[in-house]
Amino acid sequence: MADVRTYALIYVVLLVLGTGKFVFFTFDFAYATAMGATILLAIAKAGLIAGYYQHLIEEPRAVSYMMGVALFMVFLLTVAAGYSIQ
Repeated sequence: MADVRTYALIYVVLLVLGTGKFVFFTFDFAYATAMGATILLAIAKAGLIAGYYQHLIEEPRAVSYMMGVALFMVFLLTVAAGYSIQ
């Protein structure tokens, strides 16, 4: 298990990444650039939360790969659902 210093550092990084949305949409960025950067920040935040706060870092790699495959399948289902709505 990680120590308090690691959790505090991850918290600060999450705080900085969370303010990125504000920065991208407040200052003069193109909407597509701001949206793409916000999505990338959200992916990074989700990875940090899953890795450290849900302790996937300490799990065997097979569990991490299984979670990655499940996430990819959810992504495919979301794309398929979006395609069928059109």
